Amino acid sequence: MSARIGPRRVLLAAAVVLAAAAVWAAHHVFAVSRALDGAGHRFTYVYAGMFLLLLWQVGGAYLERPATATGRAREYLDGLRVVAIVPVYNEDPAALRACLESMVRQTRTPDVICVVDDGSTDVGGYETVKRWFLATAPTCGIAVSWHVQANAGKRHAQAVAVRTTGDADIYWTVDSDTVSDPRALDELLLPFADPRVQSVAGVVMAANVRSSFLARITDLWFVTGQLTDRSSLSVFGAVWVNSGPIAAYRAAVVRDNLDGYLTERFFGRTVAFSDDSLLTLFAMVRGRTVQQPTAFAFALMPDRFGHLCRMYLRWMRGSFIRSWWRVRYLPLRSYAWWAHLLRWASMVVATVVFVTVVFVSPVVEPTLTALPWLFSVTFIVGWAQTLRYLTVRRSDEPAGHRVWTWLLAPLAVVFAAVVLRVIRWYGALTCWRTGWGTRQQVEVVLTH
Repeated sequence: MSARIGPRRVLLAAAVVLAAAAVWAAHHVFAVSRALDGAGHRFTYVYAGMFLLLLWQVGGAYLERPATATGRAREYLDGLRVVAIVPVYNEDPAALRACLESMVRQTRTPDVICVVDDGSTDVGGYETVKRWFLATAPTCGIAVSWHVQANAGKRHAQAVAVRTTGDADIYWTVDSDTVSDPRALDELLLPFADPRVQSVAGVVMAANVRSSFLARITDLWFVTGQLTDRSSLSVFGAVWVNSGPIAAYRAAVVRDNLDGYLTERFFGRTVAFSDDSLLTLFAMVRGRTVQQPTAFAFALMPDRFGHLCRMYLRWMRGSFIRSWWRVRYLPLRSYAWWAHLLRWASMVVATVVFVTVVFVSPVVEPTLTALPWLFSVTFIVGWAQTLRYLTVRRSDEPAGHRVWTWLLAPLAVVFAAVVLRVIRWYGALTCWRTGWGTRQQVEVVLTH
């Protein structure tokens, strides 16, 4: 599998978004002017403020440019010693084989690949994968290791690799269910030509996008989040969270913080999840954290509702915990600190407005006049936010399928507004449950 960004599609998408934004902006200017005369809706100012925030986010995303390198910068990148870390726990053997094969076939291969089995209880088929891997990777000039440890968690599995590779310059983290684009590592390294950059995030898509309707919707909102929210943060060197399936860190970021990484506690409880966001936070304290939008990976996404809920709940608990650390450790003068505070404020406001409009207003003021407006806003916002989804061309999916997925944007928006919002707040309220809380057996298999 491979993916590419289509430049012309980016320009077309930008033009459509800007045109729609201009029309919507004119509407809100008019609404605010009426509100100043006392004739506007009670939520006029809230809508206007949220629109400006959305415009800032989407507009910022279109300013993102992939890093490039030539001459001495390219020589520097070629000389970096890259160690890839692949923690494994109860993974589908076919997915693990595909993961490792995609890493071995990179246009810029890593110098070392460390596989660490974190005490899997289901190891059927692993020996065949291991034999193939240990025989094949060295023929491509890659040093390899395969460790097995008693189950201690993903962080401790990664630590095994870190402790045995003291000469690494860059650590490339890859999840065991991930198929990397052939140019993933090559692209992921490019931002490191800037000495200020401490970590780089890639873009993750669903490897099993055609396996179920849920996987398709998940791919839409997940990719959109990376190409809008994360892209806008990347412009300011303030990416909050790298994705486990594809990310890279300067080795010193990981080594110097390894003890804290392994012993993180929140209100006295050991934190097992949110490893990627903690590594990103360590990097943010040292310098810039960016995204390379041309570095792609394909990971297996949940294709069952229960699995998705457990995964998202774990993410939201980790997100809430990480918020405390960002407020505490990031510089007050940094863009990331203020953007993070604004994001939480907007989330609270959006929740209050949603509850008021959907549950309170129909009881207090029973009327259907607002429904067409609410539905139209949902459709427009959903399609505008997800336009960048269409800029990615996948080798395993026809363009028509991508358009069909994009047309589902309103459903994705409703799903995020109702289901995911409930899970987010439940995760915040139960943040003390810091165990991993997911896979005890193989849950998603690679079918093609």
